[in-house]
Amino acid sequence: MTDTSTSNKDDRFTRQWNYRPDVPINTSPLFQWPLNPIGVARWFGARWFVFGENLILVALASLIWFYFHPTLEQTETLEISWITKIYAGNFLLIAIVAGGLHFFFHSRKFQGNELKFDPREIVSKGRMFTLGSQLKDNMFWTLTSGVFFWTAFEVLMFWAMANGFAPILWWAENPVWLVAMFVLTPMWISFHFYWIHRLIHCPPLYKSVHSLHHRNTNIGPWSGLSMHPVEHLLYFSSILIHFIVASHPILILYHMQNQALTAATSHTGFDALLVKDKRTLELGNFHHQMHHRYFECNYGTLEVPWDKLFGSFHDGTSESHQKLLERRQKTMAKADQ
Repeated sequence: MTDTSTSNKDDRFTRQWNYRPDVPINTSPLFQWPLNPIGVARWFGARWFVFGENLILVALASLIWFYFHPTLEQTETLEISWITKIYAGNFLLIAIVAGGLHFFFHSRKFQGNELKFDPREIVSKGRMFTLGSQLKDNMFWTLTSGVFFWTAFEVLMFWAMANGFAPILWWAENPVWLVAMFVLTPMWISFHFYWIHRLIHCPPLYKSVHSLHHRNTNIGPWSGLSMHPVEHLLYFSSILIHFIVASHPILILYHMQNQALTAATSHTGFDALLVKDKRTLELGNFHHQMHHRYFECNYGTLEVPWDKLFGSFHDGTSESHQKLLERRQKTMAKADQ
């Protein structure tokens, strides 16, 4: 199932990858002109009307809210009991998702190298890692700083909702708008992610903050939330939009889980989960995998085409890679002047 979309199999860029999806990679058709209604319908249909991450996250957020989460009455007062409950739930969620994916794809290698982007293995030892290995390093930053800031922002939002500082919109008031907000949330996260990501790629912040995440040139599920605390603070701050835009508690959970759990799935390193040789669940993200390998491209996601607008988009083709190399040469030449 290795990519055969390029005719030049001796191409150096092609040979760096074990598998590539069909290229060129395309951004959301919602921002392409002239607008293609059929293309837009297919794009959203593939994300909302088939078994996939979005539907799983909506179901998970609903299940947690109705059966396991503290009520708004309980969150009105900051108490260690309900805060600990949220923290423990988040810790368990990321441990199951990231840990399960790592066990399946990287520890036991149940899928072998089928649909695996990078032929290299996760680094077992390295001085650049806090605890001496990529896995231990990633788990440490995810389960300490990552879960802390994830929980802190959730606690803030539910406390603010309970006390009237953040507006609440119940289903009976406007069900159509709430459904639309579930669809729009990944796009807002994409918009926000691009700009904070470009910010932390500025040299001072990159060196002191974002370089920790970029220790992972070959990524695994635990790499997604392996970040410096400052980056976690910026990354999860997209939820603050709900101090302005009225929301529902389930949407708050969906928003936060979308950021936390899809960080693990998108960094799996595999394009999809195969069951009996059939693509059952779309997982990895070749678009972002290239960012970890080449750094100066694909700062955002495919939902909002900021990279295309600002010339940093890598569509996975050899031609696009050549343009990246040329941009690097120009940047280096300017730095030498």
